[in-house]
This record gives sequence, structure tokens and C-alpha cells, in this order.
Amino acid sequence: MFTGLIEEVGRINSSKPFGGGLAIEIFSKKLTKNAKVGDSIAVNGVCLTITKLADCLFSFDAVSETINKTTLRELKTGAKVNLEPALKIGQNLGGHLVQGHVNNTGKLTSITNKGENYLVTLSFPVELQKYIVNEGSIAIDGISLTVAQINSNELTCSIIPHTWKNSNLCYKFIGEKVNIEVDILAKYAENFRNNLHVGKQDLTEEWLKKIGY
Repeated sequence: MFTGLIEEVGRINSSKPFGGGLAIEIFSKKLTKNAKVGDSIAVNGVCLTITKLADCLFSFDAVSETINKTTLRELKTGAKVNLEPALKIGQNLGGHLVQGHVNNTGKLTSITNKGENYLVTLSFPVELQKYIVNEGSIAIDGISLTVAQINSNELTCSIIPHTWKNSNLCYKFIGEKVNIEVDILAKYAENFRNNLHVGKQDLTEEWLKKIGY
């Protein structure tokens, strides 16, 4: 589990195919100091397990299912990537709960400078629309962001200077793909709604009061 607060921007050192997957090596000055083999790291929002660790280099193996749903296959040597270690028990939750399970990818359609802030707009697959709401949480390349506006299958987020400077957003270009993870609470709500009638219980005001709402 992660929070969507990026701790370091790393760099792809190499990415090589193996058995339908990718062996990825990432340069990191900061996070390698306290990491160990077996730890989980979110790489552009994708939860990966460290398989090797040497000096300032992480190694990861990404399986075919992971690379088919994410942008990992498109990352070239030198590409900047967002890095976040897994959340520890007792650690402050500054962003929102991020699983590191990317739902799909989107495409950047607009990046606009608004004073010190930036407005970043991206298109997303229509099947994710039901999980995205104004002022709701969303993870874009692993960054915990708040949706400022939705227009059909596009969403816009306002990016503060700290996030802009301390993530890979400042290296992005129009048309580039990004990883999207919707808020897990929205998916739980959908599952709850879909299973309301399993126990022959209708969603009524009386029933909601009974369970504490």
C-alpha cells in the first residue's frame, strides 16, 4: 500500500525483455540507501518488488500482465520515473490510499501554466468514468492528485509547485501516456451497490440509518 506522495524521481537505467516480461533497472540515489531485496516500490504508480540491489540501482521484474496494463513497456533508458516505498504501519497518510494496481492508462492532452501552479488535463478510458468524481482522489503515475474538473472522458488536476518540481510531471509532454489508478473506495462502493440484492436488502433511508449512516 502507498500514499501517492513521491519520495524521489529515479531514472531508467535499462529495460530488457525476458519471457514475456521486462527486467527493469532503475537508478536511485535516495531510496536505495534503506531498501532491501523483497521490498515493494511504486514505480510510476506500479507496485514492483526489488529483486536485486547494488549501489544506487534497483532491479525489478515486471510480468506480462503488468506491462500490458501500464506504461512500463514504453519507458526508455533515461526516462524519469516516480518512486515511492511502501507505506509503513504508523506512518502519516498524506495523500490517499494507493494500491499500486494500475487500472489503465490515459494520455496527456494539455499542460497549462497558471502562475505558480499547472493545470494538467488527460483523457482516460470511458470504463473508468464511473469511478472518477470532481474533488475525488486519483493516482496519476503514482502521484496522489485531486480531480479539479471532469469533461466527458477528460479530467483536469491542478498541480502545486512542490508536486511539479518533485515528480516527473515537469518532464512530461503532450500525447504521453500515464498510469491511472482510481480511488479504491469508489470500487468498493460499486461492489456494495452491485451486491445489495444478494441478501434481498433494498437501499433505503431506513436501512442506511440502521447500519449507522
